[in-house]
Amino acid sequence: MAKLMEAPPKFLPPEWHIANKAQYSGAEAQRSRSERLVDESQRLVDETERATQKSQSEVNKRLEQRLEELKFWKQQLDDKLDQIAKETEVLLAFRTRLEKALEGCKGPLLIAQECLLNRERRVGIDLVHDEVERELIKEVEVFQGVIALLERTLEQANEQIRLNRSAKYNLEQDLKDKFTALTIDHFCSSLTNNTPDLRYAQNVVKVEENSVSPEEWADFSNANVEKADKQRNNSLALRALIDSILSQTAGDMRKQNKTVNVAFQNQVKETKEAKNKLENHLDKVMQEISSQEKNIETLKKAIMDKEGPAKVAQMRLEARTHRPNVELCRDKAQAWLLREAQEISRNVQRLKETLDQAEAELKGLNRRQLSLEEEIQVKANTLYIDEVLCMQMRESINVNDY
Repeated sequence: MAKLMEAPPKFLPPEWHIANKAQYSGAEAQRSRSERLVDESQRLVDETERATQKSQSEVNKRLEQRLEELKFWKQQLDDKLDQIAKETEVLLAFRTRLEKALEGCKGPLLIAQECLLNRERRVGIDLVHDEVERELIKEVEVFQGVIALLERTLEQANEQIRLNRSAKYNLEQDLKDKFTALTIDHFCSSLTNNTPDLRYAQNVVKVEENSVSPEEWADFSNANVEKADKQRNNSLALRALIDSILSQTAGDMRKQNKTVNVAFQNQVKETKEAKNKLENHLDKVMQEISSQEKNIETLKKAIMDKEGPAKVAQMRLEARTHRPNVELCRDKAQAWLLREAQEISRNVQRLKETLDQAEAELKGLNRRQLSLEEEIQVKANTLYIDEVLCMQMRESINVNDY
């Protein structure tokens, strides 16, 4: 029983017929596919031959076009390279002018600063913020402003020279690449199917990851040309600006230098006039001191002259206090004695007060004498600083055009 149960299953007649039909259909289909493939293969051979010939012809045409494009851009780059190189040389000459102008400003600036330092040695009231000082400060500011402007312009010139050279370098590199590309494409254009030593190259039928589109290729060279044009135009504009700046700053410095010199001349004249007036007042004060000294002596004598009458009046009053009993009368003599003593006392007091005033005035006059003498010395010191130290030193200032 166990063996009967393990026998393989049997198919039914319908299943047998279906299996046979499936074999017939599969064989027919396989044959039909093979016939179609043979036909398609022949068509493919013919088609690929035509396509290969057409593609190779198109490639040859495109290579010729590419060579023309390379030649065009190479000429463009050559022209721009020549222009930017010449412009850079001219800008270098302008930079030299800027450097000379900048160096030429330092001496006058030091003189102006030295004048300000010298004038700090003025003393007393002459240490005044006068017109000369204001103009000197302005002159220092003008020179410092000019120096700052020239330094900024020099930085611009250096930067523009760097940009010009950068543009020139880009053109040179682009030209170098264009020359290499021309050589390679000339070689490619010369290859034919019958060229000796043809060989397969490994792993070349692909798009290089770092390759660019034709638009990007043209844009790259065009950008180099436009950059060179832009930098050349910027360089031309900068040269015009440098010309203008050098002319304007030289004019500003000369104008301010003249203004300071005129202010110095006016101040020296005014200081001399003030010194002369002070000397005249000193003479008058000296005369007044002499007069006041005499006045003091007169007042002292007048006070001494009142001692006799004062003593007489007081002794009389003191003696009359000893009158006995009813004789101690407030008679007219007593009244006049009292009036006399009081009057002498008041007059002496007035004389002493006047003497005090006179002595105070004399002290004031003496102080004024010292003050005037000191002020005259101050003016002499100021004249030495302005006329000798500063004005003579300023004669060496010479603002040139560059």
